[in-house]
Amino acid sequence: MIINKFIDIIILGGNIMWRDILYLVVGLIGGLIAGFFIAKHMFQKQLKENPPISEDMIKTLMRGMGRNPSQKQVNQLMKQMQKYQ
Repeated sequence: MIINKFIDIIILGGNIMWRDILYLVVGLIGGLIAGFFIAKHMFQKQLKENPPISEDMIKTLMRGMGRNPSQKQVNQLMKQMQKYQ
């Protein structure tokens, strides 16, 4: 009888332990996935609000290379950069 109770305690305790570990692992994986998508959304929002390069920067860069850019050239470069974002 004592052995049977001991075995029951081990088996029931083991099930509870594995269930707790499973909840922990599922919670961590769910949190990582949710965190990834939230961070990705926030990063894309920041890039749209604060683009890494502007038209003025392109004009300054082209003037630094000795070219006087037209607005058409600047617009073409901006479209190409937005294509790869």
